[in-house]
Amino acid sequence: MSFQTSRKEGMGAITTSVIAIAALVLGWITMEIACKPCLDKGREAIDRSLDPNYDPDDDNNLIQAPLNPNPNSSPDDVKEHNAPATASTKIV
Repeated sequence: MSFQTSRKEGMGAITTSVIAIAALVLGWITMEIACKPCLDKGREAIDRSLDPNYDPDDDNNLIQAPLNPNPNSSPDDVKEHNAPATASTKIV
């Protein structure tokens, strides 16, 4: 009788382990499907950061604004736009 009891307890532990592993696998698959766009972007970023041949300057040349948008302006023109605030705005 004791052999049968221990065998049933052992099968119960194995069954519980199999169910727990199946639940983890299904949870993992659910998260992969639900968060696919975010995970794909993250994985691409990791791949780029680990690539020794990747140069961020070559990747995206959308920034084409000049460093000095008005090269003919004088420093006095800039001072007019950056005039100090009035007394009413300085009081807190």
